[in-house]
Amino acid sequence: MKEEDVQNKIESLFRNQVRNDGRVKNAYLLVDSDKLNIHLNAAAGTTDGSKAHIGQPNHLASVGKLFTAALIGILHEKRQLYYDDPVGGYLDADLMRGLHVFKGKDYSDQITIRHLLMQTSGLNDVFYHLWKKKMENPDFRISPRGAIIWGKENLHPKAVPGGRHFYTDTNYFLLGLIIESITKKGFHEVMHELIFKPLGMEHAWLYGLSEPETATDYPTARLYIKGQDLLSIEGIHEIDYAGGSVIAPLKDFLTFMKALTSHRILRKEILHRMIEDDIPMGFPILGFNYGYSIWKTGTVPLILPRDYYCWGCVGVTGAFMFYHPGTESFIIGTFNDFSWRGKALRFMAGKVIKELLQYQEKEGIKTSYC
Repeated sequence: MKEEDVQNKIESLFRNQVRNDGRVKNAYLLVDSDKLNIHLNAAAGTTDGSKAHIGQPNHLASVGKLFTAALIGILHEKRQLYYDDPVGGYLDADLMRGLHVFKGKDYSDQITIRHLLMQTSGLNDVFYHLWKKKMENPDFRISPRGAIIWGKENLHPKAVPGGRHFYTDTNYFLLGLIIESITKKGFHEVMHELIFKPLGMEHAWLYGLSEPETATDYPTARLYIKGQDLLSIEGIHEIDYAGGSVIAPLKDFLTFMKALTSHRILRKEILHRMIEDDIPMGFPILGFNYGYSIWKTGTVPLILPRDYYCWGCVGVTGAFMFYHPGTESFIIGTFNDFSWRGKALRFMAGKVIKELLQYQEKEGIKTSYC
């Protein structure tokens, strides 16, 4: 089997998934492995009546959280913050007051930056509540700071800080505000300054917050949550913010991942901590652990063998950005629909990684382990 054959097989599997699901309007897949000499770029479907193109910018939803975590890592390296610092040292007293009151006890001063990164602060998630309010009232607007205040006034925490994993955008809103507090700049300015510009990600920007250095010739791909085009909602960026927001062609996301894995963004020991300092995600995300915005597969007999180990980040609209050390492959893509929030991971591991591993074995290429 030659690399062209496995590349064609993966592309065929991808296109069949799109063809057989009427909910998917447009989808994109990039698989890149110098080791296996595989460089797949595929696009399917349409955007506003135009045929999908791999050069289109894509909003990968919560994949953007890994960019936020990288910014925090950069500030940690610069000694402008430390992972175990209480968040109250960077946020004002009004925001911190009553932020985390659980079963009558105030834990606000016990939340650390590490808790926010690992989704173990115990805070509730404001995103879907505010999403619902925007669906009911298109004129509803709220800032990231306002969203946090709304959350502490209307929602109850889920656990004590460090008690368990509970995935919430609230944590990443707080991280964004911490970044702004330290740098005295807007979150979007820091992203461009410390990540996009140094890496040459000229087509990348933060939705509703900034513009790309150079616009592409292609329309931004649309993405859908329960049938609603996310990008058509006025002010949606206000509840996206540091919990997502990054828009770029897949090749720019690849640039980011290659820089991350080659330690051009963060030192090796920092990336290692982001991956290895983790916690089981629990039901329904069985088999995955969560580090500092990093999803990492565990070993589950008959379901996720050791060879399938990979790490990366996931977006609720069927988006994924992963590195598979065994084949030294980057797998980045999106089905741009909420209905694929779980299926996308199964496609990535059960189809793409499976094909890469089978090809590697048939060719007698040694599996890499990290």
